[in-house]
Amino acid sequence: MKFIKFYTTLFLITNICANIFAQETKAKVPEFVQYEHSVWVDSVMATLSQEERIAQLIMVAAYSNRGEEHKQEILKQIKEQKIGGLIFFQGGPVRQVTQMNEYQEASKVPLLGAIDAEWGLGMRLDSTISYPFQMSLGAIQNDSLIYAMGVEVAKQIKRVGLHLNFAPVVDVNNNAANPVINFRSFGENKINVAEKGIAYMLGLQDAGVLPTAKHFPGHGDTDTDSHYALPRITHSRARLDETELYPFREIIKAGIGGVMVAHLDIPALDSTGVPSTLSKPIISGLLKEELGFRGLIVTDAMNMKGVTEGHTPGEVDKDAILAGNDLLEFTVAVPKAIEEIKKAIKQGLISQKEIDARCRKILAIKQWAGLDKYKVIDIKNIDKDLNSSSTELLNRNLTEASLTVLRNQSDLLPLQQLDTLKIAAISIGGDKDNQFQKSLDLYTKIAHFSIPYEASIAELDSVKEQLSTFNLVILGIHDDSKFPRNNMKLTADVQSFLKSISKEKKSILTFFKNPYSLDNLGVAESVSSLILTYQDSKNSEDLAAQLIFGGVGANGKLPVSIGDKFKEGDGLDISGGMRFKYTLPEDANMNAELLNRKVDSLMQQAIDLKAIPGGQILIAKNQKVVFHKAYGYQSYSDTTKVKLTDLYDLASVTKISSALPALMKLKDDNKFSLEEGIETYLPYFKNSNKAGVSMRKILAHQAGFKPWIPYWKTTLRKNGTYKWKTIKKDSSARFPIKIAENMWLFKDYQKEIFKQIKKSKLEKEQKYLYSGLAFYLFPSLVENLTKEDFASYLDAKFYDKLGASTLTYNPNREYKLDRIMPTENDFLFRKEAIRGTVHDEGAIMMSGVSANAGLFSNANDIAKLMQMYLNKGTYGEEQYITEATMEEFTKYQFPDNNNRRGLGFDKPSLGERSINGNTAISASNSSFGHTGFTGTMVWMDPETNLLYIFLSNRVLPTRDNTLLYKSNTRTKIQQVLYEAMRD
Repeated sequence: MKFIKFYTTLFLITNICANIFAQETKAKVPEFVQYEHSVWVDSVMATLSQEERIAQLIMVAAYSNRGEEHKQEILKQIKEQKIGGLIFFQGGPVRQVTQMNEYQEASKVPLLGAIDAEWGLGMRLDSTISYPFQMSLGAIQNDSLIYAMGVEVAKQIKRVGLHLNFAPVVDVNNNAANPVINFRSFGENKINVAEKGIAYMLGLQDAGVLPTAKHFPGHGDTDTDSHYALPRITHSRARLDETELYPFREIIKAGIGGVMVAHLDIPALDSTGVPSTLSKPIISGLLKEELGFRGLIVTDAMNMKGVTEGHTPGEVDKDAILAGNDLLEFTVAVPKAIEEIKKAIKQGLISQKEIDARCRKILAIKQWAGLDKYKVIDIKNIDKDLNSSSTELLNRNLTEASLTVLRNQSDLLPLQQLDTLKIAAISIGGDKDNQFQKSLDLYTKIAHFSIPYEASIAELDSVKEQLSTFNLVILGIHDDSKFPRNNMKLTADVQSFLKSISKEKKSILTFFKNPYSLDNLGVAESVSSLILTYQDSKNSEDLAAQLIFGGVGANGKLPVSIGDKFKEGDGLDISGGMRFKYTLPEDANMNAELLNRKVDSLMQQAIDLKAIPGGQILIAKNQKVVFHKAYGYQSYSDTTKVKLTDLYDLASVTKISSALPALMKLKDDNKFSLEEGIETYLPYFKNSNKAGVSMRKILAHQAGFKPWIPYWKTTLRKNGTYKWKTIKKDSSARFPIKIAENMWLFKDYQKEIFKQIKKSKLEKEQKYLYSGLAFYLFPSLVENLTKEDFASYLDAKFYDKLGASTLTYNPNREYKLDRIMPTENDFLFRKEAIRGTVHDEGAIMMSGVSANAGLFSNANDIAKLMQMYLNKGTYGEEQYITEATMEEFTKYQFPDNNNRRGLGFDKPSLGERSINGNTAISASNSSFGHTGFTGTMVWMDPETNLLYIFLSNRVLPTRDNTLLYKSNTRTKIQQVLYEAMRD
């Protein structure tokens, strides 16, 4: 985002200078004027005939999505009529550039290329970015973002070989029924319109594209579309000066290069009834003389009925020139227009000198745009250039800055205490599984419903009945058009349903439509919270969901009034940064291209190597999720692709995700001490060789415990059959623990596990030796201290509060198997393919609930717990663990004994790092995390505020598949994260 910072500073300096200059003169002269008598303009003028000088004032319409016949027609007009320019409409960027190159080669004088790109190239060209409509931009409080958008739009326009943008719209939209301006306006506040118009204009102009303010003298207060008829505006001259003309006056003072004249009948300015495009008093008198405008004056399209009704093609173009226009846009009868203008010169209605002056103006613009040194536009990498990550981030930032909260009773937004909320989300008129729903799901468990605009009473009653157990409802009213029209298609029954819901429950309404249509929505005044996004797009849906949960904030202000319900300028400030913000790498100053290319490559290598069948990766920096991808398939023989919502067996990552948060909290509650021996909390171990071994040493793997015990082997006789008191084929009260199909474990077998741990030998020397034994004991330890079920305690104190709904034991009890990744095809113990239950044999023998292994999660939910750690115990504005305890548990405990471990947490190797080490070479010594046997890894680095989650099922088909370790894919990817960070 360096370009934004640079251009923001430049914008502020330019704006200050422009304001000082404006105080001294009426209007700043556009930059291109300096070239009107340049050597190049003189040389071109010398080669042009009278007809060719007139033709320079004509711009015809071109389409890159029409066939060869259309292209030949354009080429003919270039070669025979020598037209001065083209305005491009629908098409695609590659076709656009290819054709423009061909047209330029055919032209005697380089062609001026224009486009209507009010919200970017996406207004006309497919496969390109569409920025928010100007109504959305009108809500933004930081005009430097508008400037940055202008810069980026200009870069994209130039990239497709064009030079003029027929934007910004600076009409003051003070008529809610306006069918043609409406959402294309910055709003009804003339000052806001002027300031944002100037910001957009300066961005375009500073980046080398000529802007044109439109539609002079103001098209905002009409309910007629000039494409189909001539609108009439009956306001007094005083009113026009006060309101409609204000933004044009200010943007002219600021030095805009172009102004487009509308087709309007304005008696106060010209009583003859002619369209303003053909009015000499309006163009020559008002625009040129009174306002002192010396830039390019462009007609609105000359094929619109607002100007063609009652006028003959060609003659109407001549009349537009006589009125004072410099450039005719969308002339439909070029030879006739040239002929009529020649007649007017002969008749003395206009002089050749005046025509020459306008021709010089067009040529001066061409030189200003660099056409005096014209180069062919290269199509290589054009799609990539037009759709960069920085461009998309700017697009998202604009949408985020426009979000407007109009109601927020009891400070409901952003949502807090997620564990107290049971949330349902209803999308009205939206696609099923839309982006709004997907983004809501990132934060907590939500039940989703969809109803059409015209839902039947039976459908509504069914939904209402299902809502009875929910205490919060999120409503999303979507748009059925890509343009935010004023219409409201909800039936009376649907409106009544929404009102009823909002009165019975806490409710949040997110309105993805034109703000004017809120006036026809009764529920707008009864919901607890109301969010306005101005339009329906993936970005607006995504960011509105993030706003609800505090991932982003809101400070947009309503740019128009909505009947008597809301006034222009309304909008509440809502803070963000509470929880994850889901965004792009550039938002955290990371290189998206490098990150995507290298991580994708390393994951594909691992999949091709059959080190893993697939996986999930999540990367967050500064609590911003900048990378969240799923790769490959659930298994090697499967065709089911991994989804971001799929659950993985976390294996030993369970150690730092279950017992550890519980022990840290108990320490904060003064119920647990690191200096006490294990027998203090588990008296069973009083008379064992483990008595007196401190919890600090145990958690730091410094206690001399054996690494592991194959508990399952003690269930077998020498002949391979199961001992009578261990496993049965059928379940019963004595054998209730399911190990596998036809395998049920004795109810008290946990005592046997404890017994084996108690009797196990200690190493002679207490030095670093990784052991999972104590983690089988910790659930009982926690239960002894809390008097609560271990899993329930974790849910209540951590997972539910975090919104980490998939972070769970025994996922097969709640989730379908097709959402849970398979692990090993177990030929030794369970004799079946393992899916939906924990891979670890010891954990399954403890009913799947252990602190050594047993937790499942998707990358997104485990990331919430890890981010809480990275935040030193805080997430969602709730303190789970004190900062002091987090620092104690995450530091090296026995480094003098060559032990790299923290308390439960793994840490980087001591001494010199290796590329094959346990973590990235660039990871700081303060970083911490853990890996898991199934192919998982989580790691946090406080020095860079970096979080890394890697989930896979590398033990498929068997644990003997160690290729993930050998390829060191996990740490290689982690190193890429550091390489992608920009200074």
